[in-house]
Amino acid sequence: MSQPLIADDERAPNERPVSAVARRFFDVSTPDGSGLVPVFANGDWSTPNPGIERAVILIHGRLRNADTYFDLAERVCALAGDDVAARTLLIVPQFLATADLDAHDLPPSTLHWDWVSWMGGENAEGPAPISSFSVLDAILRTLASREQFASLREVVIAGHSGGGQVVQRYAVVTQGEAALVGRGLALRYVVANPSSYVYFDARRPTKSGEFAAFDAKACPSFNRWKYGLEDLPAYLRNTATEIDAAELEAAYTRRHVTVLLGGADCDPRHPALDVSCAAQTQGPNRLARGLAYQRYMAQRHPAGLAAHSTHVIDGVGHDARGIFASEAGLAALLGGS
Repeated sequence: MSQPLIADDERAPNERPVSAVARRFFDVSTPDGSGLVPVFANGDWSTPNPGIERAVILIHGRLRNADTYFDLAERVCALAGDDVAARTLLIVPQFLATADLDAHDLPPSTLHWDWVSWMGGENAEGPAPISSFSVLDAILRTLASREQFASLREVVIAGHSGGGQVVQRYAVVTQGEAALVGRGLALRYVVANPSSYVYFDARRPTKSGEFAAFDAKACPSFNRWKYGLEDLPAYLRNTATEIDAAELEAAYTRRHVTVLLGGADCDPRHPALDVSCAAQTQGPNRLARGLAYQRYMAQRHPAGLAAHSTHVIDGVGHDARGIFASEAGLAALLGGS
C-alpha cells in the first residue's frame, strides 16, 4: 500500500455527445439559480397521478444514455406484471455534459456538467451552479406532493455503474429525503456495480482483507470527496449547519440501502472501471471493492446494519439488465409489490 499508484484519472473513452436526449424537461430551482434537466418517464408526472403507488428513479451510467436505461426500467418493470407496471412511475433524469448541448441544439437553460462530475454531486457548469444531488432533491419534493401522488407509498432511487456511484453518495448526504419522510413515505436506495464508495475514515482494505490507515503519500486524493469526506462538495458546504462526519455516517446506516454486485464484475481492466489511484485503494475491481465495503461497514457497526444488505448476483458481470432483472434486483426495485 506504500507504493505510488497510477495517475488520478477516472475518465473512460466515452467523451462524446450522447445519441439521444429526453424530450421532456424538469425545472429545477434552487437559491443558486435554476435550470432544466431532460427526463424520461412513463407518464406525465406534472399532473395528479392517483393510481401511482411506487416511483422508481433510475440513474444512468457515465455514458449518460438515459434512453437505454429508461428502456431497461420498462422491461424490468414488465417482468413484475402489468398490475405492478400500471402502479409504478418510472423516472430517468439525464445529466448531460456540456458537449451534449451543442450536439443537440438544446436551450441554454439546460443544466450541463463536466463529463463525470455529476457522479459525485458536483455543481453544473451552467446555466447555474446546481448539484446533481439538488436535481434529485427537486424530484423527491415533487413526488412528496399529496395532490399529485395521493396513493404513493414508496420511492426507490437506483443506479448502475456511474449511476450506482450517484446513489451511494446521495444516500450518505441527501437533503431531499425530508419531504418524503415528513409524509411517511418509504425511501430505498439501490446501488448496483459502482466503481467506488465513499469511506468514512482514512482506512482502506489491505491485501489480507483487513483495514488499515492508508499512506496518503501513495495517493494524496484517496480520502477526498467522492472517495472520502475531505473537500466535500458545495452541495454540503452550502448548508446552514456544520457538517459532522459521524452524523453523516449515522444517518447513512439508518437508511434502507441495497447493494447489488455482479459476481463476474471482476475485470480490473474493464473500460468503464474507475482506475484512479483513489479508487484503486478500495480494491482491484468492482466486485472486490463492493465486498470490501460491506466488510468495512460491518466492522464499523458490529451491532448490525438492519437496513443495509449486499447481494452478489452469480454469473452476471457489468450488466445492468442482468443485475436488475435478477431475483434480488427485482426485489430491490419492486419489492413489496
